[in-house]
Amino acid sequence: MKSELLEKYSVANLISGCEYSLSYAKEGDRVKDYVKDMIKRMDINPDEIYSCIQTHTEKVQYCNGENGKEFIYGRNFPDTDGLITDKKNIALLLKFADCTPLVFYDKKREILSIVHSGWRGAQKRIPEKAIEKMKSEFKSNPKDIFVYIGPNIDIDNYEVGEEVYKEFSEFKNRDRFFKKIKGSWHLSMTSVNKEILLEAGIDEENIEICKDSTYNNLSLHSARREGKAYGLNSMIVMMR
Repeated sequence: MKSELLEKYSVANLISGCEYSLSYAKEGDRVKDYVKDMIKRMDINPDEIYSCIQTHTEKVQYCNGENGKEFIYGRNFPDTDGLITDKKNIALLLKFADCTPLVFYDKKREILSIVHSGWRGAQKRIPEKAIEKMKSEFKSNPKDIFVYIGPNIDIDNYEVGEEVYKEFSEFKNRDRFFKKIKGSWHLSMTSVNKEILLEAGIDEENIEICKDSTYNNLSLHSARREGKAYGLNSMIVMMR
């Protein structure tokens, strides 16, 4: 699975699913072989591969090919949920199960970013944090940024508690991405992330939305569907 929009602008990308699990805690050293296989499938030869230890933060770290800590494959950052680079041939990798991967690409400045946005990340507005970093550090104009919203759990299968609904009380359009089904709150991860993008100045026609649900598409891992033993999908992106 991949984004046609990103491919159009020469951003190599690949979403892996149940053919692997990128959970280092569960898979150990095998994840190195999984990443190697994905890179081969993408027909790329990155100078470096960056990942992060994702903890539902709003942190977006810059990747220059030398910073970060050495990892079993490439380099990574602790307590981080977003990566950004202005370097070609540097691959950025994120893991997800039912949360949302978002990719940002500034076609004029040639800036690439990827973030992991679950409900906690969305509540902290991590997509907006990535855009702010692109603007402040790389002089990006939001009108030049294209965004891919990757697969995530669909609203019908994403029941959340009242406390989650309350966490979004400061979002003026909260009821655009929440709805009640049989008395329980359900959250649309696609809609909340899109709302953040629009408020941050991204043009709607520059947003590509993946229609696949991690819960319904059995070729993708889903924490809600698989339970405690769930695996992790991944998304890799790189500017050629």
